[in-house]
Amino acid sequence: MGTTQLETVPEPKYWHLKTVLGEALDSDFAVGEVLPNERDLAARFGVARATLRQALEQLELEGRLQRRRGVGTTVAPPRVGVDVSTTQQEWPGADPDAWQPVDAVSAVAPAAVAKMLGTDPADEVHTVRRTRVTHGQTVAAELLYVPSASVPELPAIDIPSGPARARSVLRELQRLGMEGQDRAVELGSARVDDAKELDRLPGAPVLVVTTRYLAGGRTAAVSVATYRADTCRLTFGDTGDVRISHHTDERRAS
Repeated sequence: MGTTQLETVPEPKYWHLKTVLGEALDSDFAVGEVLPNERDLAARFGVARATLRQALEQLELEGRLQRRRGVGTTVAPPRVGVDVSTTQQEWPGADPDAWQPVDAVSAVAPAAVAKMLGTDPADEVHTVRRTRVTHGQTVAAELLYVPSASVPELPAIDIPSGPARARSVLRELQRLGMEGQDRAVELGSARVDDAKELDRLPGAPVLVVTTRYLAGGRTAAVSVATYRADTCRLTFGDTGDVRISHHTDERRAS
């Protein structure tokens, strides 16, 4: 990484520093490599640590850097697209599927989800938790809410929880004939449970993708997937389809 000190420029100094650092990331560092500490970087570029932090924060927002607890600031892998449009009509868990089942329990759904499902707010539904991992890091967490009416053949004496139970719920759900799905994408803040799963602080920015699956003239299931905002971005295709780009392999999201 160069040692030339920054000269006076018309743009904010941290923005110019961000450009210089970005070029250094491309030429001098490998994906996953840990950057020198802030004191060394600030001295190397002749800037205040506050200016350096602004530049690093901007690079993190752009997905060029990742800050990992107990590790430091590392160079992020390149982003690739993950399709979250409704072009592909597939149930969660259908092959190919990049999500890993973690658990399944019976619990009361959030009021907004119960309203979408058309269930009584006090009714328990099957709640499947899945995660999406790439480069050893969880980049997204999902809660899939499935009312009992959608999986009537699910054995009551089946495994009560865990990945095996989650797979059972997904298998039964796939027996239904899907009639369609719709999705909404919005910026949100990480809840405590999601923050822990995604290795972020509570309140950190996230992208929330809510998917409603339709079958039998009703909502058969609702998925709420939370993506780390520092590792993904939204792009829009010519057809209006929405894609979330993040650091992962090129497999379609369910």
